[in-house]
Amino acid sequence: MWEIISSSLPQLLAAGFKYTIPLALISFFFGLIIALLTALIRLAHQDGAFMILKWIAQFYVWLFRSTPLLVQLFIVFFGLPYLRIKGILPHGIKLQPFTAGIITFSLNTGAYASETIRAAISSVPNGQWEAGEAIGMTRLQILWRIIIPQALQVALPPLSDRFISLVKDTSLAASITILEMFEVSQQIAAENYQPLLMYTLVAIIYAVFTTVLSTLQHYLEKKLGSRVTIS
Repeated sequence: MWEIISSSLPQLLAAGFKYTIPLALISFFFGLIIALLTALIRLAHQDGAFMILKWIAQFYVWLFRSTPLLVQLFIVFFGLPYLRIKGILPHGIKLQPFTAGIITFSLNTGAYASETIRAAISSVPNGQWEAGEAIGMTRLQILWRIIIPQALQVALPPLSDRFISLVKDTSLAASITILEMFEVSQQIAAENYQPLLMYTLVAIIYAVFTTVLSTLQHYLEKKLGSRVTIS
């Protein structure tokens, strides 16, 4: 058993640092950008044509929060190649596995994180906006200098939890042939006929990763809490 573990562990860790962690980090980065834009669109008070944009943002959030992540991965990787439009997309949209994973995880994260950010921004008292306007700041300046820093303190714990969940969700990328940790564990198990051992080993590695991230989360919360005080 120890011989199998010692020979498999380096391969699993290599897959984790080469694919699992980068997949989670890149997806979370783009997901946060999507989430912030979506939240700001939904919080905007403009009417008229802007309402169409707000409806699209709301539909996007509903769609990705209402469907399984695995189904979303299959649609992006296996389904889009069949989206053939004569003269525009004659061969559909064919994506590399890693690219398809980034797109899907980013959109999924953006949908969930947008609700967190929207709630965090809404939690900041209106008096903060009024105080900023009283000293001559523009709406954009108030948002970035006053509202966002305060909203960040509220949003950090759920966003951190979302990132930790994303790290675990990357195991689904094995379904579209990305060689992340779970996919590698499946390949090794097929060779040594020890599925229980291999899946337990990869579960322990995921547990270690998430424990480190949870510790970092608590540190960031304390650090941010010491610098930002919500009025």
